Amino acid sequence: MTDGWNWRQPQPPTPPTGPSAAGSPWWSDALADPWRDPYAPAAVVVPGAPVSSGPAPEPVTDPDALRRSYGPVLLICLITALLAGGLGGTLGYVFAVRGGVGSGTTLGAQPQAAPSAAQRAPDSQAGVAKKVLPSVVTVRVTGAIGSGFVATADGYVITNDHVVEGADKTMSVAFTDGTTASAKVVGRDPESDIAVIKVDKSRLTPVSFGNSDAIAVGDPVLAFGAPLGLVNTVTYGIVSALDRTIQAGEPGGTTRYYAAIQTDAAVNQGNSGGPLVDGDGRVIGMNSVIRSVGGTETEAGNIGLAFAIPVNQVRRVAKDIIDTGKARRTVIGAEVAATGGLSGSGGARLRSVEPSGPAAAGGLKAGDVLTRLDGHLIEDGTDLIALVRKDDPGATVAVEYRRGAKTATTSVTLAEDAN
Repeated sequence: MTDGWNWRQPQPPTPPTGPSAAGSPWWSDALADPWRDPYAPAAVVVPGAPVSSGPAPEPVTDPDALRRSYGPVLLICLITALLAGGLGGTLGYVFAVRGGVGSGTTLGAQPQAAPSAAQRAPDSQAGVAKKVLPSVVTVRVTGAIGSGFVATADGYVITNDHVVEGADKTMSVAFTDGTTASAKVVGRDPESDIAVIKVDKSRLTPVSFGNSDAIAVGDPVLAFGAPLGLVNTVTYGIVSALDRTIQAGEPGGTTRYYAAIQTDAAVNQGNSGGPLVDGDGRVIGMNSVIRSVGGTETEAGNIGLAFAIPVNQVRRVAKDIIDTGKARRTVIGAEVAATGGLSGSGGARLRSVEPSGPAAAGGLKAGDVLTRLDGHLIEDGTDLIALVRKDDPGATVAVEYRRGAKTATTSVTLAEDAN
C-alpha cells in the first residue's frame, strides 16, 4: 500500500505456470484479474511468508526533522486550553443562572430585582402589615390559643374574654420576633367579650387606635392573628357591614352581645382577640366571632363572614378594667320581652321599665315597641341590647317606637348599670 505520491503504472506479472498453478483452488494471479482496473493506484498483495533476499534497507530519515521546534505546538495547546476554559466558564454561568442554553423559551422581558419588604410604601398593604405586626401577640392558654394586641408600652394587652376564660398560671404570650413572656389576667367583661392581660415585659410597641364610628362599608381592612395556630398571619378584606348584632354563648354560660363590624377578611379559630385595622394601620376592631354553615364550634371555619367588636367599645371597656378593675355596662333601664314586636312587625317590645331609669325619663312605657335606635333598625331584643351596650354610659340616643297604632320618637340618655 502506498500513499500515491510516487505511483507508477504497474506491469502485469506473468501468470504462473506449472503444476502448482493448475492444482490451486484459488486464482492467485490477482494482479492479472481482467475485472480489476489496471489503472487503480493501489496494489493487491497476497500475504505470504517474507523472503529475505539480502541485507535490510537503510532507514530513511527526514532531513527536516531536526529543524522543527515544539514551541508553536505548545503555544497552540496553551491557547486552546485557555479558550476551552473560558468557554466552559461561560456555559457554566449560563446553566447556573439562566437555566442553561437550551432550557426552553424565555417569555417576556427579564424581571428586575424585586425590592425588599423594607422598601414598600408605608401606606401599602405590606407597609401596614410591617407596622402592625410587632404589636400583635399570640396568647397561649392551657389547651387553647388566641391572639391579642399591645395597648400600652408597659405591657397591657387586649384580647377576648373567651380567649382567657379558664386561664391559669401557665398563660404566656408570644411576640412576632419569637420572644415570649408570661402573662396574667387583669380583668374581664364576659358579656362584652373583652379582657385585659398584663405581660411581664416592658418597652413594647403599642398599636395606633382608630375611630370605629368613622368607617364605612367597603373600606379595606387587614385582620391579624394566629388562625389555626398559624402565628403572625395577615388576611385582607373589606368592611362588609356595620352594627351586625349577634348573640353568642354556650348553653348555661355567659350570653354575649355584639354590635359588630362585619368583614370578609379570612378569620378562623385562633384569630380571636387579634386586631382588625384600616388602610392606615389603625385598629378599628377586635376579631371575635365567626360563623359557619355546619359542624361544632371547634370545627367552624371561615366562609367569608367574620365579626369584630368596634374599637371604640373595646377601648372604653379596656380602660375601665385597667383603671378600676371592672368594666361599666351601658343600660337603657328597661327589660326586653323574649318575643319581638307585635303581629310579627319587628322591633323590641319592652316588658318592663324601671321607674327612675333612662327609658322612663325618656317617656317610654312597658308595652312600647322600639323600632330604631340612632337610626339603626331594631328587629328584636338582641338588636336593642347589642346596640345599647356598644355606646358609652351617658350617651344620648334617638329612639323610634310604636305605642299601639301610633309611632313616636324620643331621646334617651343611657346610664351605667348600678349592679
